[in-house]
Amino acid sequence: MKKTTAALVLPFALLAGAAMANDVIEVGVRPLYLVDRMEDGPLKDKLTACMGQPVHRTQFSIGHRGAQMQFPEHSAEANIAAARQGAGVLECDVTFTKDKTLVCRHAQNDLHTTTNILATPLAETCVTPFTPASGDQPATAECRTSELTVDEFKSLTPKMDAADKTATNVADYMNATAGWRTDLYAVEPTTIMTHAESIALFKSLGAKFTPELKSASVDMPFDGMTQADYAQKLIDEYKTAGIPGSDVFAQSFNLDDILYWIANEPEYGANAVYLVEWEDGVFDEQDPSTWNEDFADLKAKGVNYLAPSMNMLVTADGDKIAASEYAKAAKAAGLKLITWSLERSGPLSAPGGGGWYYLSTNDIIHSDGQMYELVDVLAQDVGVVGIFSDWPATVSYYASCMGLN
Repeated sequence: MKKTTAALVLPFALLAGAAMANDVIEVGVRPLYLVDRMEDGPLKDKLTACMGQPVHRTQFSIGHRGAQMQFPEHSAEANIAAARQGAGVLECDVTFTKDKTLVCRHAQNDLHTTTNILATPLAETCVTPFTPASGDQPATAECRTSELTVDEFKSLTPKMDAADKTATNVADYMNATAGWRTDLYAVEPTTIMTHAESIALFKSLGAKFTPELKSASVDMPFDGMTQADYAQKLIDEYKTAGIPGSDVFAQSFNLDDILYWIANEPEYGANAVYLVEWEDGVFDEQDPSTWNEDFADLKAKGVNYLAPSMNMLVTADGDKIAASEYAKAAKAAGLKLITWSLERSGPLSAPGGGGWYYLSTNDIIHSDGQMYELVDVLAQDVGVVGIFSDWPATVSYYASCMGLN
């Protein structure tokens, strides 16, 4: 097959839109909608006073799979929207196809919920074909990128990530977008991307890069490709594109991947981000005996960035959100902190507060007006250097108002 550069295979209109996104930052009405719902006080006064001021692109604002609260995740359009909202860092979750091309998907086995594969002839490649719900048995399906060539993958259309497990047919199974999201920007087909294409797009947007090496659903080695080969391939695509290590924040939940990059690609390893998350039923943000991470040991091994889920970094102090002991200990060890993911929980006024992402504070969460209280604690008290968000405008507005880079 004739080799083409990644930039040339994205539609011209998208590249033109990317160039415009590099110049114009618009955050829309949502930030001030959230401010309006805040309790009166100095933080609300400060954020209100910034109304109408220019919003700048900031590395503090990280697009979580693009602006995927309303756009199909990992699509080119979702990332252009995130850049237009001021995100200075954009994410491609990285997995691989049958012919070992790196592509942007949150999981190797999520095509049945994030694309239209079940409505195409490629449904026959799914490792678990669609089975309708019956009685107490939910509908099931599992479709993997590792069953497709890159050309087959590129033929798919992204959709909002959702599935109706009560469905008895494919159409209903695919039509399950949460009520607080929208299909408005998924009616016309959006653009699925390889990892190399994402590099070209993000560069044109003036953003930096935070690829996440995803765990494989298949056994490794895969067709001769070891885990180390997989980790190296990710870095090689940035080197081929001429992207310096200082602009790349490669992520993984697998500490061995982080240590591989530190040892074998030190320019890129210096910015490698070790992802960790709340362990249900075990973790307590205030009790060191429940923590899996040895912060001093991580730092000694060359890890500079730790990215815990938001619930690990904050706690409830009376009726206020406060920095957790976990956050204080990690920061004291010299680790730079990034967190995830704001705007992923739906309305905070729903029963149970914000759900999983607010596990350590759910008892005091009752309104979307508390979202900027959380962001402010993460920024000022925890001292995070970046926040992943499904709607980057929220973080970009705060960062610009507070003078964060």
